[in-house]
Amino acid sequence: MKKIIINENQRGFLFKNGKYIKLLGAGRYYLFGDRTIALSELNRPIECAKCSLETLLSDKNISENAAVVEVGDEALVLHYVNGKFSEVLPEGKYAFWSMTDRHEFKLVDISTPTVEASVPAYIFSKIPSVYYIKIEVAEYQKARLYFNRKLERILDAGTYYFWRTSVKVEADFVDTRLTQMQIAGQEILTADKVALRINFVCNYRIADYVKILTEVDDFAEQLHVAAQLALREYVGQHKLDDILENKAQMSEFVSQKLKSKEKSLFVEITDADVKDIILPGEVREIMNTVLIAEKRAQANVITRREEVASTRSLLNTAKLMDENQTLYKLKEMEYIERICENVGNISLNGNGNILTQLTTILNGNNV
Repeated sequence: MKKIIINENQRGFLFKNGKYIKLLGAGRYYLFGDRTIALSELNRPIECAKCSLETLLSDKNISENAAVVEVGDEALVLHYVNGKFSEVLPEGKYAFWSMTDRHEFKLVDISTPTVEASVPAYIFSKIPSVYYIKIEVAEYQKARLYFNRKLERILDAGTYYFWRTSVKVEADFVDTRLTQMQIAGQEILTADKVALRINFVCNYRIADYVKILTEVDDFAEQLHVAAQLALREYVGQHKLDDILENKAQMSEFVSQKLKSKEKSLFVEITDADVKDIILPGEVREIMNTVLIAEKRAQANVITRREEVASTRSLLNTAKLMDENQTLYKLKEMEYIERICENVGNISLNGNGNILTQLTTILNGNNV
């Protein structure tokens, strides 16, 4: 004899010789011979390893106290217990005890990966990722969505969920921010056969995220080549001096050439400019020599101009002093004051009276 206790939150399935007999409620039971009891928790699905669910549901006492749902192909069921999401149920038949809890089932069609708007997004954080695919698009991105390698639509910034089905779901991302393209060290011959190396920069952004994929092969490379050809065209038609003097004109020429490619490449050119013009070593030395000579000549002109101005000023001062004795005396006193400021002590030898001489000068009499 064996004693079995069934608690209030449990039910028991009675078997005799491996055959289901009946449902047992809470209480104490004694088993004799070949009788066994399988326990079932009320907060768990109705199931038993000793028999099928169909066998259990054939018992009226079980079927009347069970919430039953059957999930077919290409479908899922969202299971809610007492109004709260509990789990997702894949294909199969399920039964739950309804004596203490209220069960609700929401059927979801997954014949296509698209998640219906009625499915709340929060459930995806509560179910295994084997049921869904998550795609996150940043604020500065667009995403091209593909079903079985066929473009479906463009995704804006946000988080998206798709059911994991037989349809293959993929996405690739496009940066919507302003993108910089650089052409570094492009060596080009000028009209007078000087080899220049030019660094060029161009800023652009994608205008059509679908056509740039379906109608253009490697748009970035094509834009790069277009800029190279435009630079070669301009530089090849102009001499070195013209290029150095009209750098802005070259930038404008290349920019217009690139803008003419906007529609065919599905991009928007915001600006394009020459960054650096690098001369060959020997040409650079010649240019530096010419520059130094020009600056020296300018310095000499300025020096001569200042000397002439200084001489003219001295001449005018001398004429004024010659014509005006008072101005002459003021100038004398000015120089005496400068001498006194720069001399600490004066030692004199001889019998001359220096005070008498200075007084005579200040009174305007000749010594």
